[in-house]
Amino acid sequence: MKTRFQLSLAASIGAAVLFSSLAAHAQKTEFWMGNGVAAVNSFMAHKDKIDIISPTWYQIDETGLVTGEPNETVLKAAKASHMTIIPLFAIFDHVKIHQLINDQKAQDEMNKAFLRECKEHGYDGINYDVEDVMWTDRDALSAMVKKTADVLHAEHLQIQIDVVPNAPGHAGETAFGKWIFEEWRGGYDLKALAESVDTICLMTYDQHTHWTTPGPVGGWIWTKENLDYALKVVPPQKLSLGIAIYGYRWYTGDPGLGKAEKKPNETSDFISGPEIEMLRERFHGVPQWDEVDHTPWFYYYRDQMREWIFWTDKHAFKDRYELAGSDKVFSICSWDLGDEDASIWDAIPARR
Repeated sequence: MKTRFQLSLAASIGAAVLFSSLAAHAQKTEFWMGNGVAAVNSFMAHKDKIDIISPTWYQIDETGLVTGEPNETVLKAAKASHMTIIPLFAIFDHVKIHQLINDQKAQDEMNKAFLRECKEHGYDGINYDVEDVMWTDRDALSAMVKKTADVLHAEHLQIQIDVVPNAPGHAGETAFGKWIFEEWRGGYDLKALAESVDTICLMTYDQHTHWTTPGPVGGWIWTKENLDYALKVVPPQKLSLGIAIYGYRWYTGDPGLGKAEKKPNETSDFISGPEIEMLRERFHGVPQWDEVDHTPWFYYYRDQMREWIFWTDKHAFKDRYELAGSDKVFSICSWDLGDEDASIWDAIPARR
């Protein structure tokens, strides 16, 4: 018969093993951030819950020219907190992207700039944010990413790429479905990219925008479909699940005030957590929970017209954070600091 001490010891060892196992599978947390006051303040307040920081400090043009510089305050704080620092390098324009991915000299200049910035500032690698890619440029994009990966890996640097969710892998029935596939979803060969990069950040947002009817920024069903689709070809240890931490507001736009021609103009705008709370209080919106899409929302009336808001609160964030953990993917990646509902931080355990 085991003594009480032996049982207690066994329980302690068991708990330690279980904790160690959970810790081994605990996903990392990555956040993107700009240079605005709200972003920097949020970063400083929550450094202990961030593993990887990806500031939006750099731009790429079609000639391979890289422009930008770090925010020294953020850089110093990130290093002091022993974070992985992987700045974002962005280009959003399918015409310019087409030119860049078909210009080897431009890519050589770009890759030199990547190495220069990483070595000069002590970055751990780069985050490729190449969006608005035509589906016909998919293979050329994969080739450019491989070329960059080879250059960075030779210097022991990491490479990430942000990708637009592309399940089910083909265009749909509607004109919107055709357009979103041609110019956004079809440009990423997940299998080829996963063979080159260290991490694929699956941006499971925006599902609904000013191009669409009102709805979740990244609904639960849509998120799971895209995560499952990506995991068919991307190893979980190379995948990061994107979680939007902002919202969208749909409202009746300007129909043509002061103009001869009038037209319907239902529209929407990106909206931050603090702005959402301000509108909720001003117009007495009553938050509700969508059980199907695991998303909070509310509506209110302004000038007798109904306006809708969908966003991410603690409940929605926690569900997606735990989804990433259950699939044992490498990390979660969230856009973007300073725009979040403050309650989300309660769903993330402290790292340091």
